[in-house]
Amino acid sequence: MIERERDARDEKTRIDPRLLEILVCPLTKGTLEYDPDRNELISRGAKLAYPIRDGIPIMLPEEARNL
Repeated sequence: MIERERDARDEKTRIDPRLLEILVCPLTKGTLEYDPDRNELISRGAKLAYPIRDGIPIMLPEEARNL
């Protein structure tokens, strides 16, 4: 049962690599890096980390964490 719960949680937090190829930072239009440990998309140029919630990147600067 624990294994099934972990798989379901991992599926929700995983991001499609194809999506990562087309997403850019809304501020700098630069590329993003995926941080699987924190489940965030990192914009080095803007020094922001955008959260991913239920598999959906939240690309709003006001929702991002400062690096």
